[in-house]
Amino acid sequence: MSVVIVGLNHRTVPLPVLERMTVTSSRLPKALHDLRGRQHLAEAVLLSTCARTEIYVVADKFHGAVQSVRDFLAEHSFSAPEEFGDHLYDFYGDAAVQHLFRVASGIDSAVLGEGEILGQVGRAAEAARAEGTCGSALSSLFRHAVLVGKRARSETAIARGVTSVSQAAVALAEQTLGSLSGRSVLVLGAGDSGEGMAQALKENGGASVRVANRTARKAAEVAHRVGGVPVAVGDLGQHLAEVDLLLTSTSSDEFVLTVDDLAAVMAERRRRPLLIVDIAVPRDVDPAAAELDGLTLLDMSDITTFARLGREARAGEVTAVEAVVADEVARYVAATASREVAPLVASLHERAEALRVAELERFRARLAGLDDKDRVAVEALTRGIVAKLLHQPTVGLKGAAGTAQGERLSDAVRDLFRL
Repeated sequence: MSVVIVGLNHRTVPLPVLERMTVTSSRLPKALHDLRGRQHLAEAVLLSTCARTEIYVVADKFHGAVQSVRDFLAEHSFSAPEEFGDHLYDFYGDAAVQHLFRVASGIDSAVLGEGEILGQVGRAAEAARAEGTCGSALSSLFRHAVLVGKRARSETAIARGVTSVSQAAVALAEQTLGSLSGRSVLVLGAGDSGEGMAQALKENGGASVRVANRTARKAAEVAHRVGGVPVAVGDLGQHLAEVDLLLTSTSSDEFVLTVDDLAAVMAERRRRPLLIVDIAVPRDVDPAAAELDGLTLLDMSDITTFARLGREARAGEVTAVEAVVADEVARYVAATASREVAPLVASLHERAEALRVAELERFRARLAGLDDKDRVAVEALTRGIVAKLLHQPTVGLKGAAGTAQGERLSDAVRDLFRL
């Protein structure tokens, strides 16, 4: 059994394909059970964010696992496999471990050093554990990944500057408008990304902020934390007619704002321009709205391009993070290999002990005349002989654990001692 990853992200597919592959929180439980029930898949964790959809499984066959996940994605997205198959990437074994550690460290993100992904990695594993699809192998891997992400951020400067999609959205809006000072902004969505954008606006300063969310209580909480004003989703059209900027990130499966909705808004604005930055995946705003006069619509594709230009300033930190990742991959692989060989070593020692005890029992009548001191000496002698005989095989098995030689040695021990 090995860890296999199959996925796609902001670099491998266009946004319209990526958003079809997104698994929203409401659909996650069903998706996890669907994956777990497929052939070759023993465990499953699903990581779906605005920039990636990746499926982590423990599988008995690599190619079989890849095909099972590919079939799942086709059915989930109502897409023909040929529409996305060439865009999929996959990792196996140690390469899968390295990929997850890079993801958790933020160096595989659209925004270099992204902090949000670390929480998303942790929550993906928690959700899978809650559904019973994440067993000991993936639980251990994801716990280690979170530790790697924290180490990378504490030991390098990868987390300095703009390090989240939310921050990038506000920075891009500021660049597009020239300044946010004196601007009126509506934040639609009060989840992690929505609150992140509201916080970034607060740190930027100068803008008046309104917060709308399907749950009014959550909108009020976020607005209070950033010094903004909560507004009702039902009054969205009214507020869009007044603000300069809309930042949106909801978890809706469908467009929250259609081209007709925004055509009405733009008519009411009477040629006053409106900037919309939509970081939701799937998108909140119908992309056709970009054709409306006076409306500028930016989405995750634009965020990715914007963030790519800012990577150069911290590109040197990637090397430092890669060194952390390499160190942690080696530690994880060594620890995992030791855990895997431990049951075999234990079985070998149990087998030898059973033979030792059986032989002493067979000679019990001949040893009947020994006094207690001699019995203790015989016990110590036989235990010592067994320990010395097993010492080198034990050291060899542990030392070669996780390598091709280790697998050969393990197979030989199983065959020779019928374990």
